[in-house]
Amino acid sequence: MDESVSVREARAQLARILDAAQEGTPTVISRAGVPVAAVVPFEAYSALEDAADQLLAREAVQHLGEPTVGMAEVLADIFGSAEGAA
Repeated sequence: MDESVSVREARAQLARILDAAQEGTPTVISRAGVPVAAVVPFEAYSALEDAADQLLAREAVQHLGEPTVGMAEVLADIFGSAEGAA
C-alpha cells in the first residue's frame, strides 16, 4: 500500500522516502490533505512514460487516414475572418 506524508514530513524524511522508492514502495506527498505528488520507483516511472508514448503513437496511427487541412486553407480562414470582422 502507498504511504502518504505531508510536505513537511517529506522534507524531514526525504532519504527514507527515496529508500522506500528504491525498494518499490511509492510515497504520496500531500499538501493540506490533498495529494500533490508521488515519489515512485524509477522503473515504475519509466514504464508509465513508455506506456504513454505507446498510447500516443497508437492514437497518431489511428489519425493517419483522416483528412487534413492545408496551410493555405488555415491562413485563408484566419485572415478571411479578420477581414470580415473589420
